Parts: sequence; structure tokens; C-alpha cells
Amino acid sequence: MTDTTPATAPRAATFTTYSPATGEPIAEHPVDGPQEVSRAVSRARSAQAGWAALPASRRRDHLLRWKKALATDLDAVARTISEETGKPAGDAALEVVLTLEHLAWAARNAERVLRRRKVGTGLFTVHQRASLVHRPLGVVGVIGPWNYPLYTPMGSIGYALAAGNGVVFKPSELTPGTATLLAGLFDGAVPGHAGLLTTVTGAASTGDALARSGVDKLAFTGSPGTARKVMAVCAETLTPFLAECGGKDAVLVTADADLDATADAIVWGALSNAGQTCAGVERVYAAREIHAELCERVVKRAAALHPGGEADASYGPMTLPGQVAIVERHVSGAVSAGARALLGGPESVRAPYVAPVVLTGVPEDAAAMTEETFGPVVAVNAVADMDEAVERANASRYALGAAVFCRSGRTGAAIAARLRAGAVSVNSVLGFAAVPALPFGGSQDSGFGRIHGAEGLRAFTAVQSTTVQRFAPPVALTSFAVPAATRKRAVRLARSLHRRR
Repeated sequence: MTDTTPATAPRAATFTTYSPATGEPIAEHPVDGPQEVSRAVSRARSAQAGWAALPASRRRDHLLRWKKALATDLDAVARTISEETGKPAGDAALEVVLTLEHLAWAARNAERVLRRRKVGTGLFTVHQRASLVHRPLGVVGVIGPWNYPLYTPMGSIGYALAAGNGVVFKPSELTPGTATLLAGLFDGAVPGHAGLLTTVTGAASTGDALARSGVDKLAFTGSPGTARKVMAVCAETLTPFLAECGGKDAVLVTADADLDATADAIVWGALSNAGQTCAGVERVYAAREIHAELCERVVKRAAALHPGGEADASYGPMTLPGQVAIVERHVSGAVSAGARALLGGPESVRAPYVAPVVLTGVPEDAAAMTEETFGPVVAVNAVADMDEAVERANASRYALGAAVFCRSGRTGAAIAARLRAGAVSVNSVLGFAAVPALPFGGSQDSGFGRIHGAEGLRAFTAVQSTTVQRFAPPVALTSFAVPAATRKRAVRLARSLHRRR
């Protein structure tokens, strides 16, 4: 990202958001440049000092009050999400509900997870009392995505606030209204700490300004390519960086799996939110003996779905206009390379909507199997056994989520343990996303670091280690006054002790 706005330039004009479904304008929002971002960080830093000084129980109460405000205004929040993303109102409401679950967990568990903890000392430091504590970082910058504009960034925002930080949130330029509403609800619910959560709006240049603003950590969700650019900016000042960069998630299906339940889960995981889910289903590896039957059931269920802007539509439009071309390229490329379209095909792409596409026999080196499609497309390939399925699933440069369908939960868990994915569900898809105590994140092109759960709270803290001398040691080894003979005896004793098993 390159910001070419002069530091002394006045605030630029506004930018307009548009409905992905109709193309009609929704609202105007300011383009925040370096000066506006700097002021937002300063405001959050001022508010954070008082926030961090509060007892953890007071922060919990304030966050639960904010949660209550979000729940009270659920319809308005869901409506804004729906307008900006195009997803059905019911899906938007479920996104808010899931967000409330995570915010409640972070608020109620921060004190337990982050409280001061005693640690044991060794033989030579028995005179010391040792402990560690997780301290707030200060101000956390959050750059959020457009596909889940509330749930995904709140995995950083809610947990960072619960850990005692201030937050400056830069949403996608496609969904700034959701972010502005979120910050307004916080200020209304916790007026004594207004400004602790601040929203800045704009496109890449605003994100660049936030990365250069002196925040104490930056949490990013987006593509691997953009993550590398933002990370390079953060590296200039050694600003800690957390990245969630999408996935190419696989589902593994054994020969004894419940095929009805498996097909139902695959179709929902692949097509919900128009396939625009970072941990959604994009690849399926099914045992050869049940592959054809599974494909039939997937096609039957997927064929009953339809995209659109109507209230009864199964899912909405592609939120990002440019993603339509990527979906078309992946589908056309797969068919040209020898894949069979069991449902739909290149003709399914009619911007801004894409009808369900089910492919099979897709070459493993096709873009539809190696790149993130991020659309309502699923490839169902046959494998000889689960060894081959694991090998193919792990061959991806993404490693975010996965799922295993198997008659035995124990066998499914054993297969899951062989996958490199950061989160795996057995006999469900995205089961981990609804469990706030579970950390979420991946590796390789899926990014690094974790949000959610205890690890998510600790991710927004700095660990401080403390020792307190309880009494003077019999032999002060950390003193120039210690005789050489005494030091040698101590070394002999240590050597003797550590040579034992």
C-alpha cells in the first residue's frame, strides 16, 4: 500500500458505498488520511489510560453493557450488514448473534485468563518469588474485511478491549457503515470511555496510515498479498502484526460417513454467504466407493438453492465486484482442464450473482484447487483412502480450517490430528467458529497468530515477568564478592544434579 496524500493536506472528500445487489448508493463516508488517523490513535490512547486502570471486573461490566446495546439494536445492525454486503437479513442477524457470543466470552473470561500467575522457581532461586502478568499493549489497530464485517473484526476488537487496550478500527471500504455503528454503540453504552474504540474509514491509503500511526499492534484480515504489504510497513517500526488471510478449506469424507448429513454440511459450508467465507468449504476429498453417491446428494441439495435479492433467496450477491471474474476464471479453467460440472458451470456466473457450481475430477494443480475461489463453488474429488485425502488436503499453501466426516468420532479426530489446518471440525463444518473458547487462525498463506479464546486474549497483551526476593540467599552468586571457591562448589553441585535423569 502506498499513501500519496501529503501530511499537511486537508481531509479528502467522501467516498460512496453501494448496494452489491442493486448498485444503488447507500451512504457517504469520509476518507481519513494520516492526520485523521493520528488523531484517532491519540484519542484512543488517552481513553486507554483510564480503561487500563479500571479493575478487570469494571471493564467486564462495561463490555457487557455494550453487548446489551448491540443485542438491543440487533435489527439495525443486521440491516446495515445486509445493505452493505448483500447477504440475506437472516444471515446478517446470525452474524450479530455469533458476535454477541464471542464478546460475552471475552468480557467474562479476561480477568481469569490474564490475572497475575505465580510460577515455580528452581533450586538456585528458591529465595525468589516469581510471577507473570499480562499487561495491555496500549492501542491496537484493526483492519477488517467485508465478508463478515462485524463477526470477524470483533474477534480482535472485543478481545483487545477486554484485555485493557484501546482500538482504532479501519473497516473495509465496502462496509464502513457497520463499523461506524459499532463504535457509536460503544460510546453510547460506555460514555465515560468514549473514544476508546474509534473508527477510521477509507481505502488502502487509510490502512497504510493506520499501519504507520504508532499503534502497539496491528490485527489484519484480508488477502495474503495485502497482508505482505501491510506487514512490510509494520516491519519498519517493528509493530507486532497478526494476520488472518483466508483459506482453501478441505472436507474429508470416509466410506462409512453419514452421506445425508455430510452433503447437507458441504452445501451449507460451500454456498452460505455466496461462498464468501474464509473457512468455508472449497475442496472435498471423498472415499472412492461413496464418491458418486455423495456427489448426487450434494448436487440435489445445491440445485434447490438460488441466489438473489429477494427475502427468500438462499444467498445474496458477490459483495466484491472483482471477485466475480475470479470465480468465473476458476470454473472455466477447471472445466477446460478436464473437470466435469455436475451442477452449473461458467454460465452460472451472472454478475452480481453466481448460481451454485459443483465440480468433480478437478486437477489438483487447477486454480480452483490451489487458489481461494471465495464464491459458491465446490469441487468434490475422489480419493483411494484417507491417507490420500490427508496428503491432498495438506498440499495446499493455505492452512486455516478443515472438516472430517466419519461414522466414528474417534476415528474422525485421529484423521483431524493429521491435518495442518489451524481448526478442524468432525462431523460438522465451521463448528469451531461458534465456540468462543477455541482459538482461531492458520499458518502459511492463511496467516499467523490467533484470535478468540484465551490465546486471543493473550494475543493483545505483553507479558511481564517479576521476581521478588523473599530472603537473602545463603550464597549470593550474583555478586562480585562471592569467592571463586564458592562459585566452583555451586557449579559442581549443579552439574551433579543435572547429570541425573
